[in-house]
Amino acid sequence: MEKNLVIGASGQLGIELILGLQKRFGIDSVVASDIKKCDDELVNRSEFILLDATDTNSVRKVIFECGCTTVYHLVAMLSAKGEENPKAAWDLNMKSLINVLDCAKDGIIEKVFWPSSIAVFGPNAPKNRTPQETFCEPTTIYGVSKVAGEMWCNYYHDKYGVDVRSLRYPGLIGHRSMPGGGTTDYAVEAFYKAINGEKFECYLDIHEALPMMHMEDAVRSTLELMAAPAEIIKLRTSYNLSGCSFSPGELNDEIAKFYPDFVTKYSPDQRQKIAASWPNSIDDSRAREEWNWKPEYGTKELVESMLNALSN
Repeated sequence: MEKNLVIGASGQLGIELILGLQKRFGIDSVVASDIKKCDDELVNRSEFILLDATDTNSVRKVIFECGCTTVYHLVAMLSAKGEENPKAAWDLNMKSLINVLDCAKDGIIEKVFWPSSIAVFGPNAPKNRTPQETFCEPTTIYGVSKVAGEMWCNYYHDKYGVDVRSLRYPGLIGHRSMPGGGTTDYAVEAFYKAINGEKFECYLDIHEALPMMHMEDAVRSTLELMAAPAEIIKLRTSYNLSGCSFSPGELNDEIAKFYPDFVTKYSPDQRQKIAASWPNSIDDSRAREEWNWKPEYGTKELVESMLNALSN
């Protein structure tokens, strides 16, 4: 029986992924773990274990005792927060990944999922429909750690045969929890402000378009990638992944169709420089061709779904 361990379960993606795994495999087939307890009641239907993912012995002990076959390793210090303490971000992002890859190398687990990000790209990459293979010269320590992580994943696959799979997520938009320190997090905050009838101050420029994705598409893409036969997975670094793209101004206009009084004030700060180095849109043709990826949510559908979820 497949048993799935999610490390970093209390984060924005972790909560949603656990619910997706519970639905697909059953509550008892999912184990959640994080360095802090998760408050989500639906997540806590599955076993929850406190775990420091940088502690090698603790990671191996949890994986061995749970009998997990697959690990979804989501632990990371995100882009904006990572710039406040680059050394800590690097140590967390790298050491925790190596701990999991070593478990796979030693045969303790069968498969690993690890998320990469559009943060791997920098100002020299094409801005529109950024291709799979291009300049990866990130401007944040988060992006640097993601580029390095992709190389580690590819190395462990080529040298040790580890079945590790990865996606370069765009900005993820979900309603079950507030995000935790990413540059694209403004979009989630905008929905909460609109629902509560509050003015919204955005830290990005009105015209700064970025790739985004509805959380349901993110979870579905992850599960589809992990379910695909190993022989059709041609990339062991990380697949480009695309949902939709919009700017803060475009998001404001879409929300205003439902909440006409919604107003955004634009006050770009240091996060604008990060966003300006990232793509406007992503070419994910490799994912579409190799394992039949197709998003379900465009900008219009994403906005309507978020507002409906938060208002009910």
